[in-house]
Amino acid sequence: MKKELWKPGNMVYPLPAVMVSTADKAGNDNIITIAWTGTVCTNPPYAYISVRPERYSYNLIKESGEFVINLTTEALAIATDWCGVRSGRDFDKFAEMGMTRGKAENLSYAPTIGESPVNIECKVTEIKELGSHHMFLAEVVGVQIDPRYMEESGRFALNETGLIAYSHGEYYTLGEKLGGFGHSVKKK
Repeated sequence: MKKELWKPGNMVYPLPAVMVSTADKAGNDNIITIAWTGTVCTNPPYAYISVRPERYSYNLIKESGEFVINLTTEALAIATDWCGVRSGRDFDKFAEMGMTRGKAENLSYAPTIGESPVNIECKVTEIKELGSHHMFLAEVVGVQIDPRYMEESGRFALNETGLIAYSHGEYYTLGEKLGGFGHSVKKK
């Protein structure tokens, strides 16, 4: 069967659906839902988010040079969507969604979201103007994790947090485990 040829576009799905919290230097904060995010480098740790310049959070991030990537869960699915379709120009998203402003340990302005199981504190090192979105390349300067998901062995049970993903306009829970890293070559 021959495949259809579409115009060039990004079809890399699913993606993490994250809530990014930020603030300007005057303390005006906001939460924006982002799916254009990911790891850039492990050592040193770098991540990125891509934001449209017309979004309210764009100038907050640009001014303060920092943001927090807050992983989202099934319990945060409504807040994740709501924070993506409402503007911080019109709403205090923390108050509207009943979420807690937490203190980032390594940032001066951007808050964390207390209900998120993982808060990734980021300092912007570069802004790349790419077109519809500008990419904020950032060094990861701290990670906070919810101790409820720490096992006695010291392992963080990230996959027990109920993470959600975004795929082609829809949110999904993560499915069944298919194997672990290297399972295809592991001796039986």
